[in-house]
Amino acid sequence: MEKGLLIYLLINVLVCILYGIDKWKAVHHRWRIPESTLMLSAVFGVFGAFIGMHWFHHKTHKPKFYIGVPVIFVLELLCIIGLFIWK
Repeated sequence: MEKGLLIYLLINVLVCILYGIDKWKAVHHRWRIPESTLMLSAVFGVFGAFIGMHWFHHKTHKPKFYIGVPVIFVLELLCIIGLFIWK
């Protein structure tokens, strides 16, 4: 269980960094990370995506993200709570 939690934490940190990199690229007019990649990364690391969006003020005006990421967040949170209740 501890190893799985550590891996999940690492994935979320990497997703947060991914959002930061895309924000940096946006500011510096560089090639961007596709939105589909950012959204898919949010499925695997929603907490990191949520934190990255707010720390870096990135994708906060796009409905796909300001609605989609919180929906994924709630669904994942319910799944995590469910794991603890029914273990």
